[in-house]
Amino acid sequence: MTYYIHANKFFLNNTTENGGYLEVTDNGDFGEYIPEDKKPSGKIVDYSDKWIAPGLIDTHIHGIAGKDVMDNDWQSIETMSNALLKCGVTSWLPTTITGSFEQLNDICKTIGGHYGEETGAKVQGINFEGPFFTEKHKGAQNPKYFTDPDLKEFDEWQKSAKGHLRQITVAPERKEAVEFVSKVAQTGVTVALGHSDATFEQAKACVEAGATVFTHTFNGMSPLNHREPGMVGAAMSLDNVNDELICDGHHINPYVAKILIDKKTPEHVILVTDCMSAGLMPDGDYMLGELPVVVGGGTATLKEPPHSLAGSILKLDLAIKNVVDWNLVTPAKAVMMASWVPAVSAKISEKCGAILPGRAADFIVLDQSMNLCETYVDGVSRYKA
Repeated sequence: MTYYIHANKFFLNNTTENGGYLEVTDNGDFGEYIPEDKKPSGKIVDYSDKWIAPGLIDTHIHGIAGKDVMDNDWQSIETMSNALLKCGVTSWLPTTITGSFEQLNDICKTIGGHYGEETGAKVQGINFEGPFFTEKHKGAQNPKYFTDPDLKEFDEWQKSAKGHLRQITVAPERKEAVEFVSKVAQTGVTVALGHSDATFEQAKACVEAGATVFTHTFNGMSPLNHREPGMVGAAMSLDNVNDELICDGHHINPYVAKILIDKKTPEHVILVTDCMSAGLMPDGDYMLGELPVVVGGGTATLKEPPHSLAGSILKLDLAIKNVVDWNLVTPAKAVMMASWVPAVSAKISEKCGAILPGRAADFIVLDQSMNLCETYVDGVSRYKA
């Protein structure tokens, strides 16, 4: 049955509207937005003191609720899918870490074989973080699996994923990286750059070949120097690229986030979590792939020296709240950085990322302090805080 949401504010695709009504059709899609003075007849769900935003999209997430994409188990994906509703996430890209060709291929088969069966946040493709990285900036990736980009391997993974491999990160200094980026980008897959000690020139060559994303900017990449701009300089200065940011207050200083957002504009910054299995879980010992991790004090770090950050335990709803609380952006821009921008970046914006007529009614309810109150999928309330 068609109903209407009444709210204090609506973050629509191009405007922010104060008051009014948003139609949700009987097949679970968005209908039209109706101004406050034209109250429709029919069922009205009242959120008079709340804000309505599109469902958030996490394009870089490894695990949550004790489960990990590297478990290679569909039930783990299903558990994660439902747990993400507690984070305001309604679409996501299950993200691998570096592993063997065979392990990654098996994960592609598992997700590709069950694609669309998840019952919570919608899987919109697979994100490969690795294995084409460099050891100097390995982070929490296992360097024993690092290798040069290989188009035959990529094609095999894509075949196993039934075409659902949506994004892959490479280090620009690896052998044949430019050719790999060019060929993969031409297939419509988003190519990102990261875990790299590349020079500015090497990064630029990959961007000109078709790379469009920098993976968790500032983390795991050659820094900005006044004589050698490095990967960070490329992420900050090159046009038409989108930069991931992990805004948990641990991965980057809020003022560094401000510098990047001011330079790139919110339209080119993607809020991601890089969350690992300990998300929504108590502090303690966990695993990220094959590597032991200790979680405490709001961070996840490798158990062994040098105790690098090992993903995060960040929730995406907290990321949008953080960038507002840090006085970096308006609430509307914060929402956009975790919905429309990741959707465009991952080339899934025809499916999700905005409140538009005819789109699936995946949306969230926020209070006026940016706290998540409720998550809807296909017009049905699925989580209440």
